[in-house]
Amino acid sequence: MIKKNLFIAWLGGLLLACATSPATGPSVEHGFSSALSGLGHLLLSPLQIAAGLLEGIASVPYYLATNLNTLNQGLIQAQAHINLEDTYQSAYGKSLAEVPPSGDTGVVFTRMQQATQFFQKILQQYGVYDSQYYLLTSIEDSPGENVLLSVVYRPFTTIEVVDKHSPQRIRSFLTTDRLFYEPFRTDSHGKLLDTVIDWAAFPKKLLQTQKAQAILLTLAANSVLNHKKTPDYWEIEPRWLAGEAQEIVRQKTEEMNKKIGR
Repeated sequence: MIKKNLFIAWLGGLLLACATSPATGPSVEHGFSSALSGLGHLLLSPLQIAAGLLEGIASVPYYLATNLNTLNQGLIQAQAHINLEDTYQSAYGKSLAEVPPSGDTGVVFTRMQQATQFFQKILQQYGVYDSQYYLLTSIEDSPGENVLLSVVYRPFTTIEVVDKHSPQRIRSFLTTDRLFYEPFRTDSHGKLLDTVIDWAAFPKKLLQTQKAQAILLTLAANSVLNHKKTPDYWEIEPRWLAGEAQEIVRQKTEEMNKKIGR
């Protein structure tokens, strides 16, 4: 534990020294586009890959432009519990040597239920005994352009909850229902349901490729195994539902720009 804390402190010091603050514009839209600009061409150093591992799934957009093998080696050097080789083997049945540079082996999920199935396979392969209770969840904004992602622990396979989109309604969901894969803090009786392990917010289009999805699965699994917790998610979700998605994405991106040292 002391060794890990020293590593984190050392990493933080180096990142602080090399980080640059992103420019802020006169409007949400300008700041949003400025914060996101260049992510598709950002090649990461081993230090930045290690920093991204600590930050969890919010690092997905920052990893995208870097070669899969470079990312994998960076994760190994950072002593990640799960690397991309593990993810491709466990989730897709492919070794990294069989995967083209694009990361595409013809398997892409379109729903969080599918994503969760891959996620649970990775955790189960690693030996997490209650892997069936870890979920990947999402809420899109109303235009469907941005997505609020979260990794949650929910020790239930059937839930009765207040519909967050229509609070006057009580809904029951099974694991086969699409809305089961939204986060819920409590059930309809006020009993705690979800523990949020990690969360991220970014444009939905960044998650369309298998490479991006494999990175998400890898970082999510490491967040579980690193015992990460992000209770601040419950402050973010009401803002998201109130129409502040673009502002949340901008703020999260600017925060990550500073931490990864873009």
